[in-house]
Amino acid sequence: MDHSTHDHSTHSPTGNGHAGHAGAHGGSSWRTAAQATLHCLTGCAIGEVLGMIIGTAVGLHAGATVALSITLAFVFGYALTMRGVLKAGLDMRQALKVALAADTVSIAVMEIIDNTVMLTVPGAMDAGLASVLFWAALTFSLALAFVLTVPVNRWLIAKGRGHAVVHAYHR
Repeated sequence: MDHSTHDHSTHSPTGNGHAGHAGAHGGSSWRTAAQATLHCLTGCAIGEVLGMIIGTAVGLHAGATVALSITLAFVFGYALTMRGVLKAGLDMRQALKVALAADTVSIAVMEIIDNTVMLTVPGAMDAGLASVLFWAALTFSLALAFVLTVPVNRWLIAKGRGHAVVHAYHR
């Protein structure tokens, strides 16, 4: 196999698929950016969905529901990153710094996109939890956020920023 063209972004000694992301091999590849975005989207989606469910269930105004969703998206997004780097031996303060550096831009972009969709789809915020409209709009908003955030993360990783700062702790 010709190793000069092989994408090493999925190989690591621990099997977690993170070694090499920020290195010379595949560091700014679309695959690496998609993996970073998916990681970020996981925490973001947990917080976003939970915020939308809580806000809708208790009848919060759309603005309050969005604020709750954004807050929880950042909390869960940072928490997932911190979990990984804490396992790598960082203390809480260092782990928080890494999470802030790694995920802030990615989560912010996703939140702008998915909340804009939720607020602009007619009736989505008022549809209720039993509504297909609510869940379809939320699913579409998260999918669109993923697609539009991948290029942002690719650019950040290529510059050694964003999710690239986490990879030193995954080895």
